[in-house]
Amino acid sequence: MIKDNPLKEKLKGHKLILGSGSPRRKKFLEEMGLDFEVKTKSIDEIYPEKLQGKDISNYLAQLKAVPFKRELKDNEIVLTSDTVVWHNEKSLAKASNEIEAFQMLRTLSGDWHEVITSVCFTTKTSQKTVCEKTSVSIMDFTDAEIKYYINNYKPFDKAGAYGIQEWIGMIGISGIRGSYNNVVGLPTHLVYKTLTDMVS
Repeated sequence: MIKDNPLKEKLKGHKLILGSGSPRRKKFLEEMGLDFEVKTKSIDEIYPEKLQGKDISNYLAQLKAVPFKRELKDNEIVLTSDTVVWHNEKSLAKASNEIEAFQMLRTLSGDWHEVITSVCFTTKTSQKTVCEKTSVSIMDFTDAEIKYYINNYKPFDKAGAYGIQEWIGMIGISGIRGSYNNVVGLPTHLVYKTLTDMVS
């Protein structure tokens, strides 16, 4: 009888490192039943202006892996990730204050946008990056609804200044095409498949 889930069994002998301070990504890996360690490295999340859409999240996910490369041991896999909210050919990053958050949510209000998450898997000798896109439709919020959300949930650590798992998602998401978990912050099905392929 297998005590642990199949991926956890395959990862025995490997050490999985989550190179992110995101509580949402940490919770997903926990819910997937995986053993891992959280390590964070500070980088400047700056990318070339010519990049668009998934090229931005791919670049930043790989950039976040750079500080880990020289210290990785043979059996270690570090997972780094980045999420981009893409709307009208523009990336909406994290808001730095209430005004920016309000402007982002006002822009997204009443329209579809894409949430793009890239995940980079880095070992001492290899690197693989995968990407998932989810289309999300948001209702046309009133100013009062936007201000209520910002004041009560402080969504300044989230791309696009919103968390689909929070109040704003419950009352305002009118359509979604693709992975819900991807919008929260991690395409868990791709993480599972990629890790399985890497250690099989």
